[in-house]
Amino acid sequence: MKIAVLGLGVEGKKAVKSLKVRDYRVYASDLNDEVSMDDLKEILDESEFDLGFHDLEKIQSADAVIVSPGLWKSDLTNQIKDSKKTLPDVLQSHKSIFTIGVTGTNGKTTTTYMIKEILENSGLKVLVGGNAGGGFEGYAEVVLQSHVEEYDVILVEICDMTLEFCDHCFDIDMVVLTNLERDHMDVHGSLDNYREKIDKFLESKNVILNKNDKSLYELSKSAQSCNFYDECDIEIQLVGKFNKLNAGAAQATAQAMNIDEAIIENSLMEFDGIEGRIKSYYINESEIFAGKTDNAHATSVVLEERKFKAIFLGTPRKNETWRLDIIDEASKTHPEVIVLFPGLENTIDQALNRLKYLNFKGKVLIITDLDKLLEIIMEMTQTYKYIFIGGNGQNKILEIQKKLDVLAKG
Repeated sequence: MKIAVLGLGVEGKKAVKSLKVRDYRVYASDLNDEVSMDDLKEILDESEFDLGFHDLEKIQSADAVIVSPGLWKSDLTNQIKDSKKTLPDVLQSHKSIFTIGVTGTNGKTTTTYMIKEILENSGLKVLVGGNAGGGFEGYAEVVLQSHVEEYDVILVEICDMTLEFCDHCFDIDMVVLTNLERDHMDVHGSLDNYREKIDKFLESKNVILNKNDKSLYELSKSAQSCNFYDECDIEIQLVGKFNKLNAGAAQATAQAMNIDEAIIENSLMEFDGIEGRIKSYYINESEIFAGKTDNAHATSVVLEERKFKAIFLGTPRKNETWRLDIIDEASKTHPEVIVLFPGLENTIDQALNRLKYLNFKGKVLIITDLDKLLEIIMEMTQTYKYIFIGGNGQNKILEIQKKLDVLAKG
C-alpha cells in the first residue's frame, strides 16, 4: 500500500516515521523547499520526497493520503477529501472504537494521561495519541495503530489548531474541554474566533467542561449533553490548583463512563505526573516549580500558587509575539529577579523590550548556556524560598527538570 504525505511539519514528519516503521510505501512533499530533512534522511530516499512542490501524479496514484492539519483547507486537500482518499477514509478501524478527545488551551496532556491511568486500571485497553506538537506521535499514528490492534478506547489529545481536521479524522464520542485562553493567535486571529471554532467542534457531542471557566457556559448549548467538573477533592501528588482541575476533568470523564469510584480515586492518588509539565523540587531550603508554561494563562495559574521572588522564563519563537504576554504575568507579581533564556528561539531582545515597556524594576539576567543556567538556579536556592522555571522551550525545560530531579534526590 502506498501512502502520500502532504506537508512536512511536525505532524507530517511523524506520519512518515509511523508509515515507514510499518513498511508502507511513502511519497512525501512540502511546498517549502527549505524544510530540513535531517531527521528523515535515514528512512526516506530522495526519490520518495519533493520539496518546493507537490507531485500531483504521485499523490493521485497513492492508495491514501495523509494531509497535515495546516493544509486542511487548501484546494488540493478538498480534492482529496472529495475522492475519499484521506487516510481516515481509507483505514476506518478507529471509527468503531469509543473515542475521547481532550482539547483546550492548557492541561490537555496531564488530563489525557490521568484519564488513561484510570481507564487502564479499570481493565480497558487504551490507545493514547494525537497532537504531535504536544509530544505524541501524531494523529496518523492513532489511525494506523488502531488498524493493526484492537482497543476498547481511543484517547486523543487535540490541539486547538486542528479542531476541524480532527472532526474529520475521528468519530468522537466524548470531548473534554479544559479551558479556553489566548494561544496560537496567529492561527485563530482572536479569542472570539477560537471560541467559534470550539463551538462548532462541540456541536452534537457529549462534553465534559471546566466549571471554573465561565466562558465555556455558552458553548455548552452546542453540545448534545454536558457535564461540568470542578477541582478534584481526591488527594493527588501533583502541585497546584490547576492540577486539581486536571484531575477533576479526569474524574468526571471516568464517572461519565461508569468507572468504579475506588479505581478513580486510587488511580488519581497514585498518578505522579509526566515529563515536561509542572513539578516541584525541594533543593536546599528552596521549592522550585519547573515545567513548560508556554502561554500567559498557563504561567499565571502557576504564579498564583506561591510568591516567587526568582522567575526563569524561556523565550518564544520570533513570530509568536502573543507569547510575550507570559512576561506581563511574571512582571505583575513583582519578583526580585527575572532570568531570561532562549526557549524555542533566541528572542531575548524582544523579551527585554517587553520588560522595559512594562517598566519592570527588578533585576534582569540573561543566560544562554544551559550549564550556567543550572548553576544560577542552584545559587538562587540559597537565597529564595520559591523559584519558578517556565515559559517556552520544552526540550530545555526537560533537561532542567532531569538535573533538578537528580539534585533533589541527592
